[in-house]
Amino acid sequence: MTDKILMVMPWRAYVRKATEEGFRVFSIWDPDRIPQDHRDEVARYSEELLFTDFRDVAGLRRLVTRTATRLGVSHVLHLGNEDTQLPVCEEAHALGLAPNPPQALRVINDKTAMRQLLRDRGLSPVRTAVAESAREARALLPRLALPVVAKPALLSGSRGVRLIHEARDMDDWEDRLADQGYTGPVLLEEYLRGPEFSVETLTGQGTHHVVGVTAKRKTPPPGFTEIGHVHPASLAEPDRAAVTDLVLRFLDETGYRFGPAHTEVILTPDGPRIVESQTRAPGDRIHRAIALASGFDIETAIFRALLGKPVQVDTAHRVGCVSFFQLRPGRLVSVEGLDAIRALPFVHELKFPFTPGDTVPEIKNSGSRHGHVVIDAASEQETDHRIALVRGLLRATTVPGPADDAASTPPKQ
Repeated sequence: MTDKILMVMPWRAYVRKATEEGFRVFSIWDPDRIPQDHRDEVARYSEELLFTDFRDVAGLRRLVTRTATRLGVSHVLHLGNEDTQLPVCEEAHALGLAPNPPQALRVINDKTAMRQLLRDRGLSPVRTAVAESAREARALLPRLALPVVAKPALLSGSRGVRLIHEARDMDDWEDRLADQGYTGPVLLEEYLRGPEFSVETLTGQGTHHVVGVTAKRKTPPPGFTEIGHVHPASLAEPDRAAVTDLVLRFLDETGYRFGPAHTEVILTPDGPRIVESQTRAPGDRIHRAIALASGFDIETAIFRALLGKPVQVDTAHRVGCVSFFQLRPGRLVSVEGLDAIRALPFVHELKFPFTPGDTVPEIKNSGSRHGHVVIDAASEQETDHRIALVRGLLRATTVPGPADDAASTPPKQ
């Protein structure tokens, strides 16, 4: 008998690949959060597409329980943004349909709970102070040597992350959190120095499999916005082993049983330190870089693992790279070179979301970046040469114009 699955916030690739693996898919989305091109394809591959306001968490809970019971599904999956994963998992767990215990999602996705778990287990020591709000965090500054990194506990995509050099920097940080409507708990953490990586994993039947390690490229402080990803990272074997072993130990301690995870790590002079983790596949098109490097399709592998099939990760034989454009903010007057970029044989994806007359915003977080390109190469060094060629072909002219502060982060895809 074909398994039925209820998916909350599924990207279009998920519903398509789930059906290709033989599942009957039923989907729940927020009509105000699903991109139009995703809506059409999700509807095409779902036997039912139901809508609800994700801000109404109680209503989402009721819809999940009612729909899962009515349809007699085998699994309830939420592989989208983390902000609604836990309540969905709690409802599914009460029905015996959750692939993970709710506590696992709580300690992975909530930065405060993650730090507490790591501290209790003696893993990845990071000096941290926690406050119930950004305003209350100011009083905690004396506990930590400046500079410190200030971050919201429950946001992702670099939103609200800022390097604090002195007390007056807190004013701008508080204003930016207020602009995003965030009023939840926050952390102040020691400033970790060193290259940053993300470890992509896929867990099946309680066993964690390392898909690979991705090198991150970021804007300089105080913002820390990701502007590039290279997979696999060029790491000496002892460093790669230290980074991946830490992540696997962390996932073991959380009780995570099934699904992808994206864990960010900084390799400090004192060893690797976990920055944060999320129970989802990597965003920012990293899954495309993985596929170009090794041929491994992490999205398809999720549903094969759900069927109980073994996870078999392919070895990388190329390098995949995602690079985000950085234009001068202002009003876009003209753009040239896009067709020339698309014609390059190593370019596999190009997104440039502006046309002349549009406002190019200042890059404040992942939601305000200026488009991207996905390429492959034989080595990390060759990716640098190819990205430089792409940037040289893109000729975008901007003039000072009205600032666009609507830098909210769309769901990562």
